[in-house]
Amino acid sequence: MSEALQKAYEIMQSRVGEMTSQSEWFEITQERVNDYADVSMDHQWIHVDVERAKDKSPFGAPIAHGNL
Repeated sequence: MSEALQKAYEIMQSRVGEMTSQSEWFEITQERVNDYADVSMDHQWIHVDVERAKDKSPFGAPIAHGNL
């Protein structure tokens, strides 16, 4: 492991459990999921195809992208 990588690892490890930032809550709507799919180019059906997700998803509905 390079010295720079080792230093970065040590810094990250020292901050485990520390809250670095927090945003306000906001509602995740299907429109927001679709907009995110557009900018991320991730149009997997489980996110954007409401009817297919109702039928085929184990959740019974679309799921939001993890980054939302």
